[in-house]
Amino acid sequence: MQTDVLIIGGGPAGLATAIAARGKGLRVALVDHRTPPIDKACGEGLLPEAVAAIRSLGIELNSARAHPFAGLRFSDRLLSAHANFPRGKAYGMRRTDLHNILVGRAVEVGVTMLWQTRVSQLEAGVACVGHERISYRWLVGADGQHSRVRQFARLDSRMRRSHRFGFRRHYECAPWSSFVDVHWAHGCQMVVTPTSVREVCVGIFTSDPRLRIDASLASLFPEVAERLRGASVISSEAGAITSFGRARAVRRGNVALVGDASCMVDGIAGQGLSLAFQQALHLADAIAADDLASYETAHARLIWLPMRMTRLLLLMNSSNAIRTRVIKLFARRPSLFAGLVAAHTDPSSPKALEPAEILGLGWDVLWE
Repeated sequence: MQTDVLIIGGGPAGLATAIAARGKGLRVALVDHRTPPIDKACGEGLLPEAVAAIRSLGIELNSARAHPFAGLRFSDRLLSAHANFPRGKAYGMRRTDLHNILVGRAVEVGVTMLWQTRVSQLEAGVACVGHERISYRWLVGADGQHSRVRQFARLDSRMRRSHRFGFRRHYECAPWSSFVDVHWAHGCQMVVTPTSVREVCVGIFTSDPRLRIDASLASLFPEVAERLRGASVISSEAGAITSFGRARAVRRGNVALVGDASCMVDGIAGQGLSLAFQQALHLADAIAADDLASYETAHARLIWLPMRMTRLLLLMNSSNAIRTRVIKLFARRPSLFAGLVAAHTDPSSPKALEPAEILGLGWDVLWE
């Protein structure tokens, strides 16, 4: 079998890259050892940039498919600050529903998909996939944070990462907020995302692998526990490692990395899918132009701000004093929080803080 682009990994990043590459007229084969729909324990929120990127793939999200939310709210037991997104639409939806939609679009545009199929060997220009050899011009690693393609391309040696743990469960409960609510406690956060008119997704991100949702509701997040009183649990508690780090580079020769294989932002940032979809669009452009260097440049530009925003959020996670000062500052200066949310979700918005202003937040926190 011959193909222009061989993609290893059938999660959202791989499917988005496949759809975008087909849009450039390229032959695309995608391989994954799993079976759709592929689930992952995550917060299940799609920020405006993710929604816009999905639209570029020919997929229109609306309230019939997903549940809209207006912005972000940060809270601890004493303080709260919220901000609307400056423009665009954001949605919460189950990860499995999103995956089904992406698979359907990939089928529609003619991607060759090999599910329940393992890659036994990678060579320059050829991969042994299942019982056949596939010749390719371009190889894309969309195979997550433990990427085999990244190892094959020798891009792993300087991989820097830190780890936390994420757990997620769904409740049959009408959303009580038009925001994604991020509740803060020492060393962990609880994120509540509306995923339908009758359902919310509740997730925790923590440094403690022993902490689970029930225990955290009882001891750390009583406000959320009260909201969920009497609500039925409608999914099992799923867990995953959430990481923060990046590959040494995102391309070598005719091999490129996309999604978590290239860069991982801690789940608290909510930027994983947004980055993956935007990277997929840029990678398809670069492959069509026979210029992976342009993808490397675009990738560096895409992740610059999210990586720094994630460091700020992890700093808040590490210190009660810093977290209190930051949320107090945001509550006292709503325009500052609005500008930060705009920078986080839509950097081109006129309301978005400039990078220098974001870096200068440290002084504001110190003097709060």
